[in-house]
Amino acid sequence: MKFTLKSTFNTTAKELYLSWLNSEKHSKMTGGLAECSENIGERFTAWDGYIWGKNLELEPFHRIVQSWRTTQFGDYEKDSQIEILLKEIKDGQTELILIHTNLPESGEHYKKGWKDHYFEPIKAFFG
Repeated sequence: MKFTLKSTFNTTAKELYLSWLNSEKHSKMTGGLAECSENIGERFTAWDGYIWGKNLELEPFHRIVQSWRTTQFGDYEKDSQIEILLKEIKDGQTELILIHTNLPESGEHYKKGWKDHYFEPIKAFFG
């Protein structure tokens, strides 16, 4: 299963990109403890260890591709993948497009999770 979500934030693509890959800022943006890296191949965790994966591709200030799974994935289920595309649409505003692929068939609820636990807190963080 896969889905695409879009949201707009009151910040630059550069700031959003750097915040996503920074442990302290990611934690503050989402409200859950995160350990992140700006390096391809390195692992990350988010939401107090509920989410984890690794950086697969990074295009500074434009694109982040990560393997992604949660504690709800079965051992037999492969990692899913997120692709985050950042596009500045006007001064100080960035559109984020999230493409989440290779989810288990039971993964429909992750749409709400992204909205409630990422997009809304990030909007509040950047004001």
